Amino acid sequence: MKKITILGSTGSIGCQTLEVIDNLLDEWEVKALTAYKNIDFLSQQIEKYQPEFVVVVDEKAAAALKTNLKNKKTEVLSGKESLKTAASVEVDLLLNAVVGFAGLEPSIAAANAGNDIALANKESLVSGGSILTDLVRKKGIKLLPVDSEHNAIFQLLKGHREELDQILLTASGGPFFSYSKDELAGVSVEDALNHPNWEMGSKITIDSASLMNKGLEVIEAHWLFNCDYENIKVLVHPQSIVHSMISLIDGTVLAEMGSADMRMPIQYCLTYPERKQSLGAKLELDKIAALEFFQADTEKFPNLKYAYTAGKVGGTYPAVLNAANEIAVYSFLKGEIPFLALSRVVAAVLDQHQNTVDPSLEAVLNADQEARRLALEVIKEWF
Repeated sequence: MKKITILGSTGSIGCQTLEVIDNLLDEWEVKALTAYKNIDFLSQQIEKYQPEFVVVVDEKAAAALKTNLKNKKTEVLSGKESLKTAASVEVDLLLNAVVGFAGLEPSIAAANAGNDIALANKESLVSGGSILTDLVRKKGIKLLPVDSEHNAIFQLLKGHREELDQILLTASGGPFFSYSKDELAGVSVEDALNHPNWEMGSKITIDSASLMNKGLEVIEAHWLFNCDYENIKVLVHPQSIVHSMISLIDGTVLAEMGSADMRMPIQYCLTYPERKQSLGAKLELDKIAALEFFQADTEKFPNLKYAYTAGKVGGTYPAVLNAANEIAVYSFLKGEIPFLALSRVVAAVLDQHQNTVDPSLEAVLNADQEARRLALEVIKEWF
């Protein structure tokens, strides 16, 4: 049996990964699981999968788990540093589904350990793209994209890398695609969390509503596929049937299509390069009324424009973009700022940043912390 470690096992991607493992019938042994503080759910996973150890980032929650855990064979570790420990343990695959910038250092730890990585933490490449991709090349490991869009491109590029002209990233448009700017001014947290097609965690759902998620995916695609930003185009596709496309030099466009079910790209990462029967519903094209594609409106959703700019400038700008956005999103979720302030906070922080070209990990970490401090200052001053 192959061994897997899942970082972020109690989140949406982590839970769906375990469903896929159940479907693959004794092919995978769960070496380790990690969570931030959802110990009730993690306890259930421990009882079912009997991992060698688990990590709970929150110290108090970890202490409570140690006290109440029935399965004493599973070791309980705690704290952020233990995430890197979990990522460094030798396995056949490390699936990183940690939310946000916190996933960067575990990704680097996994690469340093020579573990193949299934990456659902796009911030690892947004903030530390050059660092992580250099390590992947140096170690000769696989970096498999879990995001449905990048997984689609990964599949489509087989045999076509030398013929690639353009990457066409599709975006659902989120719940506010048809809203005017005036209507966006009054949307609530509940409105923003009501995604029309996908069931995701709260942070990524808000990012989808503001199109920042697509902006982060543009930067991720640049690093994953060594593609210039001028050759990465975003198309709004409300049906979420075409997960992404590539355009070839002769004008041919290849599309990857499927149901809106993350278990399908997750399983492809676990079975790569093979394919097996999956839990995803088969696509019935005769029941689809239409497939529509629209240009993304970067005036109404400027976060996408800021992401392109940060990516092209490079250095520490993408890390700052991400950090400012994380602070803004969590402030919005707490009801502290309105929806339209998400992009305003990001712009204000980017405007104040002094870029570091070709940054070290330490420089990226420092830029992230400084951007968070500035974002909190901006929010406090404005609201």
